[in-house]
Formats: sequence, C-alpha cells, structure tokens
Amino acid sequence: MYFEFKLVKKDRSTRARTGLIKTPHGTIKTPAFSPVATQASVKTLDIEDLSKTKTQVVLGNAYHLYLHPGLEVLKDFNGFTNFMSWSGPSITDSGGYQVSFLWNRNKHKLAVSITDKGMYFRSHIDGTKHLLSPEISVDIQRTLAADIIMSFDQPLGINHKGNVEEMFSRTLNWE
Repeated sequence: MYFEFKLVKKDRSTRARTGLIKTPHGTIKTPAFSPVATQASVKTLDIEDLSKTKTQVVLGNAYHLYLHPGLEVLKDFNGFTNFMSWSGPSITDSGGYQVSFLWNRNKHKLAVSITDKGMYFRSHIDGTKHLLSPEISVDIQRTLAADIIMSFDQPLGINHKGNVEEMFSRTLNWE
C-alpha cells in the first residue's frame, strides 16, 4: 500500500489548500467528503447512491469492523471495501476514538481501562474482553486493507477524564 499527496493550490490569506491524494484505488481530490462506512456500509446509501453522489473515498471504523462482521469475515473478502463492493479509495480510523468514547461515557459499564500498553475494553455487542494497542490497531487496519490508515491515539473527547498531559504523552509514545 502507498499513497502520495500533491499540493495543487494554496490560498495565502486563508491558508486553505487543495490537493490530490493518489492511492492504489484511485485519486482523491481534496478537500473531500468522506462518508463513514461504520460496519462496511454507509447508512441509508448503497453503492449506486455513493456513485451518484460522486463520493471519492469511504472511511471504515476499525473498532466496529473488528467486532462486527469481524476480521475473519473481512479477511475472506480481502478487506472491508470488497465486502461492501466499493472499488474506490478508503481510509480507516485507529479505533481509539470509539474506545475513548466508551471510557468517557462508560454508559454500558464496559469496563474501559487505558494504560501505556493500550486500551482494554468490553465489546458493546457481547461483553467479551479486548485489548486495542498501537500494534493491534495497525494489524486490524491492515486486515481491513484500507489505502490510508490512522495511528493509534487517545482522543480527549468533550467530557474527558484524566490528565491531559498524560493523554498527549501516551499518544506520542504509542506512535
């Protein structure tokens, strides 16, 4: 997998910019709207609808895809985009936001624990225990076969709990 970014135009007064991201599955003209295919589907839209909207890239959620439909299913399809019949460029997130969201809300008593090793959590689907670490996050995203993957981080969220400096430091150490 590879991608290349080329700056096309930059506005000096606003610092806005446009560019091209070349991926193995096509070129993305930026800025670009990226619909979220949470579980390998964009809610209320099928592939024909995505084509009609001239969608350039879809984003898959590593956390959700890992839990459902699961990595074994997605391995059989060689990634989440094949599973959803999308042939264009794709991006995956690290899963850190979703686990941090559970940590911040802990609404379902999913026992989220965040350490320097990673994030321990219980599945919101069946309550099973999991560890999401930087290495596991990258392995999951590789299995999802996205063109662009994100590094693992500990987002703060709106109502974050904990020491902000510790969270920033942990994120930098995870990379």
